[in-house]
Amino acid sequence: MAEKNLLNVLLVGNPNTGKSTLFNGLTGLSQKVGNFPGVTVDKKSGTFKVNNQLVNVVDLPGTYSLSPNSEDEKVTHEQVLNAAEHDVIVVVADVTNLKRNMLLLTQIMDLGKKVVLVLNMMDLLQKNKQEINIEKLASLLGISVIPINAQIGKGLQELKEAVINCNTSSVKFIDEKTSSSGVVDETMLRYSKINQILSQCLNQKGEDKIAILTKKIDNILTHKIYGYLIFLGILFTIFQAIFSWSSYPMELIENGFLLLGEWLGNTLPPGIFNDLMVNGIVAGLSGIFVFVPQITMLFGFIVILEDTGYMSRVSFLMDRILRQFGLNGKSIIPLLSSTACAVPAIMSTRTINNFKERLITIMVAPLISCSARIPVYTLLISLVIPKESSWGIFNMQGLLMMGLYLIGFIAALAAAWVMKKLIQSKEKSSFIMEMPIYRMPRWKNVGLSIYSKVQIFLFDAGKIIVAISIVLWVLSSYGPGDKFEQIEKKYTVETYDYTSQSDNKMYNNTSLTENEINTLIAAEKLESSYAGMIGKTIEPLIQPIGFDWKIGISLVTSFAAREVFVGTMATLYSVGDEDNTASIRTKMMNAKNHVTGEKLYSKATTMSLLLFYAFAMQCMATLAVVYRETKSIKWPLIQLVYMGVLAYLSSFIVYQIFA
Repeated sequence: MAEKNLLNVLLVGNPNTGKSTLFNGLTGLSQKVGNFPGVTVDKKSGTFKVNNQLVNVVDLPGTYSLSPNSEDEKVTHEQVLNAAEHDVIVVVADVTNLKRNMLLLTQIMDLGKKVVLVLNMMDLLQKNKQEINIEKLASLLGISVIPINAQIGKGLQELKEAVINCNTSSVKFIDEKTSSSGVVDETMLRYSKINQILSQCLNQKGEDKIAILTKKIDNILTHKIYGYLIFLGILFTIFQAIFSWSSYPMELIENGFLLLGEWLGNTLPPGIFNDLMVNGIVAGLSGIFVFVPQITMLFGFIVILEDTGYMSRVSFLMDRILRQFGLNGKSIIPLLSSTACAVPAIMSTRTINNFKERLITIMVAPLISCSARIPVYTLLISLVIPKESSWGIFNMQGLLMMGLYLIGFIAALAAAWVMKKLIQSKEKSSFIMEMPIYRMPRWKNVGLSIYSKVQIFLFDAGKIIVAISIVLWVLSSYGPGDKFEQIEKKYTVETYDYTSQSDNKMYNNTSLTENEINTLIAAEKLESSYAGMIGKTIEPLIQPIGFDWKIGISLVTSFAAREVFVGTMATLYSVGDEDNTASIRTKMMNAKNHVTGEKLYSKATTMSLLLFYAFAMQCMATLAVVYRETKSIKWPLIQLVYMGVLAYLSSFIVYQIFA
């Protein structure tokens, strides 16, 4: 937990008291994110300086008391109990709901720790024309009490000085000799004494205008009919924005890496290192950074909705429906986020307290069709459904695409229902969520939260993605023995003599250009590479679902990312320009089954392939994130197997029906 050589401060408090905003205000960008030892709960820590003294701050998960019920609360409980004698515990309280917040404070005081009470949201108290006597409250509690407004940074300097000047342990709140052994009785005793103290310090004659406004808004946003319609409208806006707005920065990033690859390819000496940098590392990095715009936008929307207080209402609305499938009201956001990308969606399951419900959400989220499947769907649908085909006013290609998305949602709910029966957990399922007041987003908090989540994606999952990209590059670039040399000899001048014709070199005994010959060499090398051998090896396994070895290679290479399927097809079918999907489509439509001689991409094979990509776990980034979030190799392996079996069986049934 805390570092031994620094003055350590632990931030604790109830949920929605502005604790994370205070942490961001104290530390700014001097913060790092990790996990508490042995658990997946985020550990946010950072530093600040006051009077030339460096102070280490740890932001602990929110909790209502020191009687833990969830993984988050257990972490806070353990960290507070194990706090060193010189550590300072800062209890952050919402001053507009002080009575409830003080229960946790009094429990920590009775542990004999150094405690400072922070009263946040003082601006809301003043708006309600309420007053609190800070000096008297501090005197009655026997600890330092600091009023702040974390949103605008007011009172932070006073808090920093109070922390370094906190030299004595807190006074006991209730006498052990008079306290009852029962938890309920002890809690009643604490509240009784809290009431006595607040009656002397807090003037509550003013009207709570913000609470009244919140109630009026809730009457609309949580209405049994309007609430769902408004939610659907907000979702439509978010995903429309993610799909349309993110395409421009994604294109810029892709072009940027393309230019970087070209520059490196022309600058570095030809050879293995050149190839590794361009086709291994740069290509792998491109596959990571291209998701940053979608991740940034998605988390931006989620953090804004959370900061305004609306996300708690969404979870409340969806809890009744999702609970039938072993999920939680909080599962709705990760599931919907998966339509953009499963990686940030799985990361966002951390808000689900119940381990079983969080695990089920993680396990089924990748079944929702993500944006990476779109190029694959588009190419394959165009092979079997003519563009002109329509059903009334509906375009058949669009209907099939929508059907694939619906299948993903239905499969996710069905898989969740099965896992609900299989996964055993003694942890009680409950949905307890405080409905915070509505407020404007705290933009600094929004920015730092997005920065933190993108940083996790780039530096944690990114390391694994690049490593596997390099492995795939090796498998695709090398083959056993001297097979590559034999392929190059096959196309030497002795065999294919060519004459230079200005810019277009034509081979004498073929009608192919030099570029076309190079593409053939690349395709044959790919076939003879270790990746090609894998494709040939698995061909007997995938033949029953209508796939040949070339599709087998695509299954292997597109494990890096589903959209790699299109590029692999471009190489295999001798099309140099990978972005020319029309040419790929033509070549694939003309491809023959090397066993039967019949058309390879028949309706049976293509529909089988579509379903395979709809269900199979063809995404190493998702597996890497599942491993990171569950801290176990078991769950990503189970996910890989069950999704693979589901994909194979679905493809087999569809292939047999259409064949």
